[in-house]
Amino acid sequence: MAIVTSDQYRERLFRMKKNIYMGGEIIGRDDPRLKPGLDLIADTFDRVEDPQMRETITAESHLTGEKIHRLNHIHQSSDDLLKKQECTRLLCQQAGGCIMRCMGIDALNALSVVTKNCDDACGTEYYPRFVEFMKYFQKNDLVGNCAQSDIKGDRSKRPFEQSDPDLYLRVIEKKKDGIIVRGCKAHNSNAPFSDEIVVVPTRLMTDEDADWSVAFAIPADTPGIKQVARITTPRPRKHIHTAHFYGIADSTTIFDDVFIPWERVFLCGETYFASMLAMLFATFHRHSYTGCKPAITDLILGASALVADYNGVADASHVKDKLSDLIAVAELVYASGIAASVKSTPSASGTHIPDIVFTNVGRYHAGVSLYHEFETLADLAGGLPATLPLEDEFFSPETGPLLDKYMMRRDGVSAENQHRLFRSISDMICSSFGGLALLGGLHGGGSPIMEKIAIRNQYDIESRKRLVKMHCGIKG
Repeated sequence: MAIVTSDQYRERLFRMKKNIYMGGEIIGRDDPRLKPGLDLIADTFDRVEDPQMRETITAESHLTGEKIHRLNHIHQSSDDLLKKQECTRLLCQQAGGCIMRCMGIDALNALSVVTKNCDDACGTEYYPRFVEFMKYFQKNDLVGNCAQSDIKGDRSKRPFEQSDPDLYLRVIEKKKDGIIVRGCKAHNSNAPFSDEIVVVPTRLMTDEDADWSVAFAIPADTPGIKQVARITTPRPRKHIHTAHFYGIADSTTIFDDVFIPWERVFLCGETYFASMLAMLFATFHRHSYTGCKPAITDLILGASALVADYNGVADASHVKDKLSDLIAVAELVYASGIAASVKSTPSASGTHIPDIVFTNVGRYHAGVSLYHEFETLADLAGGLPATLPLEDEFFSPETGPLLDKYMMRRDGVSAENQHRLFRSISDMICSSFGGLALLGGLHGGGSPIMEKIAIRNQYDIESRKRLVKMHCGIKG
């Protein structure tokens, strides 16, 4: 069985070379500030032993026949996509937020399609390289980060038109044994916790953009890679500890003339297939959002319902109406993912691609609804999450008993439980952690406008026009 323990995962990360830059210093993966995010990913390894998740969280590799982690699987059927979606929702519910492992495997699924298509069309040899890399990735139960978003510079210009050509990651030299790349990838949410960085293009490419049409995978501590990290976690607790261990470290990942051996290169100059890869990664990743985003709504719904209960207004009609809205969003997004899975199509490599329209419909509604969901929680919680006294004051001999007295809402709910709930809601909507969740929920995997473009481009509008012409009696 090609599945490692959380301790083995930590040990191999701690052996990696220091290349994470934060607060003016270079730190290792064992830095305590990285622990919340590290623990979060470690939990995805531990859940393999959970009897309630064992069948969902594992899969059989189509390459080796071994049992592997579901989040390292190349989807071979509609059922695989359904189980990935369910696994993602369950893991995110338990973690309290994004589990970060979907990005790497979403990129690898896209590569499994595009490398085969490119080989079939161009006579290249990318797919056999990818297969060997994938066997290695699965055998060692690795964690991958997808580095897609380039800095982009002037958004009105294509990569080859930028005044600084490094504003999109590019190949600066081709050698007998590999390539050298230079550039920077932004918003890499799990890069400090990853074994491998999987680089894919960020946009459609023209013939002039060949140098920027590159895809590869490389160990995250390869010489020349500099991860400039920003850590975001809920506020640390001193007294009322919880099972919540959520944390993210976003990396601006700089490739400072990094050597990539040819066996790790999966596209190099094929602009048409670079464009396809950019689109397909977005498709697979947006499908993952139809699992993780309903889990986030589950948490917002639970907090909204609980705070209404504690405030004594759970039976009010307007409260029930707000909760119904949250339920409708969560299950609409999840249903879109189910439809995308059931309507998936096999590619030449055998990888199943989720239906693009249903995938983007789900991700679109997840993004445009998120701020309203947070608004609902803020409305029902009131102002206390923003003005809640510091935790120490609740444990001070002088102020503690008074704060407990004046924390009280509905009879029968202890002051401690009131305190615990409002402090958690404060973390959710009144902290840097909450702000990150809002921006990530809106823009992660593509902003709503990108989903609209994908939906419109894939949808058969002409057939609907013909349908209306038929009913109107319009000829031709």
